[in-house]
Amino acid sequence: MAKQVSLTTQNRLIISGLILSTILIVSIAFFAIFNIQKRLNQGYHNFGQVVSKMMAIEYFEIADQKDNTYDDLKDYADTIVSAHSDIVFAEFQDDKGNTIYKAGDPGSPKVPNITVSSPLVLEGNKVVGSVTVGLSGKIISQISNTTRLSLMIVFAVAWIVFAFVILINTYLITRELRILHDGVQKISGGEFGIKIEEKDVSSEVKELFNSFNNMSHKLHIYEEQNIEQLTLERNKLEAILMCIANGVVVCDNSDNVVMLNNHAQHLLELEADQMLNTKIQKYIDTAGNYCFKDKIEEFKDTPLEVMENKPLEFNIKIDKRVIKSIISPMFTRNKDYVGYIIVLIDLTKEAEMNAMRSTFISNVSHELRTPVTVLRSYIDTLYNYGNDFDYETQKEFIGTINQEIIRLNGMVNDILDFSRMEANAQMEKSLNSIYEVVDNCVNQVSALTKEHNLTISVDKEENIPEFMFNYDGIERALTNLLSNAIKYSPENGEIKVTLKKLDNTAEITVTDKGCGIAPEHQKKIFDRFYRVENNIHTVKGTGLGLHLVKQTIEKYHEGKVFVISQLGQGSTFGFTLPIKVFDESLV
Repeated sequence: MAKQVSLTTQNRLIISGLILSTILIVSIAFFAIFNIQKRLNQGYHNFGQVVSKMMAIEYFEIADQKDNTYDDLKDYADTIVSAHSDIVFAEFQDDKGNTIYKAGDPGSPKVPNITVSSPLVLEGNKVVGSVTVGLSGKIISQISNTTRLSLMIVFAVAWIVFAFVILINTYLITRELRILHDGVQKISGGEFGIKIEEKDVSSEVKELFNSFNNMSHKLHIYEEQNIEQLTLERNKLEAILMCIANGVVVCDNSDNVVMLNNHAQHLLELEADQMLNTKIQKYIDTAGNYCFKDKIEEFKDTPLEVMENKPLEFNIKIDKRVIKSIISPMFTRNKDYVGYIIVLIDLTKEAEMNAMRSTFISNVSHELRTPVTVLRSYIDTLYNYGNDFDYETQKEFIGTINQEIIRLNGMVNDILDFSRMEANAQMEKSLNSIYEVVDNCVNQVSALTKEHNLTISVDKEENIPEFMFNYDGIERALTNLLSNAIKYSPENGEIKVTLKKLDNTAEITVTDKGCGIAPEHQKKIFDRFYRVENNIHTVKGTGLGLHLVKQTIEKYHEGKVFVISQLGQGSTFGFTLPIKVFDESLV
């Protein structure tokens, strides 16, 4: 099917103008030719009339001579006919219509086109005959053809000039419009500030060009101001985005990553240039899975109003990290959807804490159930069969009951201390002797050391003054370290307690010869609920002891806890306390 060409209004007007001008010029040409032809024919007829009258007058002059009239008339008529190529014949007739003489070759191919007659009139208006002249019309035909051709050429040239003027004018107008159109297209493409030239244009179009240039200039000024504002807002947004503690990934509505902060790069273990302008669905986790692909499809298949009120949440795993991901749609102020934001929250610590908390609850339940079961069994046995036992057996039962009560009391105290510290309870400080704390703690665990055939050596540096600390808190912390050393020390082993002064701090260490702690556990040994299990010793407990030591020393006394250990060679746990002789918080 041929392609239909649609004509614009301007093209239709131009074509209509050309057609009308053509019709007008052709009509004028035909009218002019017709009138000229008419005038020529009339003039030609008058010419024949003049010739015939002249011959009529000459006839009378010849007739007056009386001699040789016929011959003279014949010579005269032949001379006239032969002298003019356009005269076909000349015929003289009397009053009765008889031919006196007819000049002209009867066999001539000339055919008269016009015949003109003039009467032979004597004085007194008496008609005695007539003279008839036949004209071929050759001259008038040549003149007519030449006139028609000349007029046609003139009018054709006039039409061409007229059409050319119209086309030139149309071209100039369309050129100006094309220049304006190009300028408008550049403006619509964001090329503000463009200026179109004003040379060789009409005054009306020049005013239009000036208005366009003025508009373009104002748009350019507005664009610069707007770009500055947008750049400022974008910089603010990026600064805020980079400072957010969670990872943030911004994607457009084509799923391309357009922005991500440093924490997101850290969590996803990729550089920014590896993520920007790539599809988020192509991200692969450490297991080789497209961890975002299915969730992005689920997000896109869900209505936006649903996602706006309830963002899509899911977890992904990268190496050993557990990362919570939240996908929310992103809108403009006009509520136009432009993409979505993925917030990445590192839940690794929370996941570990939840696992530790579950283990802690299980351990505490088990640890509490064991002494309670032992206490119930021993007390029930003594209550029902105590009279059947001798004194030594009863004493052994009561000793066991006492140890379980002490053990139960220690676990309950740990839990209470943990709850108090979690609630940010205050520890009152006063001037105390650190020597007294060390001595009391060593005496308190002496029974346990004898039970396990252990010895404790104490090395105390002199000249440590009394300073501000919470006596009960430091005592519990040191007792906890000593209890752990006893639990993990081999039979007949030695535990060494050292107290010394380092600059303005007092340092207390407890060293055992136990199984030691692996390097990967040393960084977490002071975390709450964390317990180290090994093949040498599997000691039961709540996992709160060392955490309470850390909290007491670092949170409430501004000190520092530390551990030095090697597998198979024992461990050294210690802490430092700043020596302050007065409470700075009261100053």
